[in-house]
Amino acid sequence: MIVKNIFKISKGKKAVESIDKTLQRYIQIGDLRSDDKIKYAESDDKNVICDENDVLIAWDGANAGTIGYGLKGIIGSTLARLSPKVDNIYSPYAGRFLQSQFRYLRETCTGATIPHISRPTLESLKIPLPPLDQQKKIAAILDAADAYRQKTKALITKYEELTQSLFLDMFGDPVRNPMGWDKFTLDKCYINKKEGTKCGPFGSALKKHEYVDCGIPVWTMYNIRHGGFDKNKCLFITVDKYNALKSYETKLGDIIISRAGTVGKMCVITHNEKAIISTNLIRLRLDSNKLLPMYFALLMNKWGAKVARLKTGAEGTFTHMNTGILNSINLPIPPISIQNQFANRVQALETQKVQAQASLAQAEDLFNSLLQKAFKGELV
Repeated sequence: MIVKNIFKISKGKKAVESIDKTLQRYIQIGDLRSDDKIKYAESDDKNVICDENDVLIAWDGANAGTIGYGLKGIIGSTLARLSPKVDNIYSPYAGRFLQSQFRYLRETCTGATIPHISRPTLESLKIPLPPLDQQKKIAAILDAADAYRQKTKALITKYEELTQSLFLDMFGDPVRNPMGWDKFTLDKCYINKKEGTKCGPFGSALKKHEYVDCGIPVWTMYNIRHGGFDKNKCLFITVDKYNALKSYETKLGDIIISRAGTVGKMCVITHNEKAIISTNLIRLRLDSNKLLPMYFALLMNKWGAKVARLKTGAEGTFTHMNTGILNSINLPIPPISIQNQFANRVQALETQKVQAQASLAQAEDLFNSLLQKAFKGELV
């Protein structure tokens, strides 16, 4: 059966938020990922209300296509509610199916600047409908795989929190700078003026058809994960193309910064191999006798907007990033001896974090594999 025959789709509406916790929950896009920040809304006849049997989908914006279910409350204007019209559908099963279609739903979005889910595309999706007991079994298997994935993510978050705590213990709040560290603009800390910053190649210099299945890595914004470096999400070019674009090469200890998508995300490159940056990255190369990459990346990922007084958009991401902005960032810089002490103490945490990131990659591969098998009849 197709989605249109199984669900009634209702677009959410903007509600009046309230601090009164006795009111109904106000569900927005962030609630499809976690319950960390529960909000509430005033009752109104115009409200669109969901219950635990409904499936929710982010309809508009950067997160369009994100799926949630098992929630009850008033849904916001960027969400849509899929309410079952038939009895032979188990909502968690349907929710997992729609998760498996995320890429397709994204590729078929409408809107030149802000993505919107295509209603005809969503309504025409064909959901395989085994008996209810099989749907529940499939959903349980996928829930277990997802729980392992989420547990590993939580472990990575814990390592990040420990690193941040150590940072504050050793350096103090970088916004208030209670220890009175001297401040310098970032351009005073580059390895040299020429190599300090570098934007990725223009699109005309590196076209999509020039990527190959294996070869020299091209780091992208997807290599920046959880504030760390993930070498497994790269693209590849030939040796000849690498030689032609060698001015964009990276080295161990360089910082890569996203200037598209989630602008301002950054991490330190921890692998020593030939590679270049993609169009949407900036490479930053510091003088490690003045400023350690680890110190700067953590400072900016956690406190950058306040320290550098940069404008931020949704979810705290920077709205703009270029080499000129980087040059002028004025930040507190402790003596290099203390930065080195911090780096040595963080190293043990980073080793554990890298292991957890490898486990997360395996957990995500397992989950995605099961997700695809589940709706091909290969799971039960």
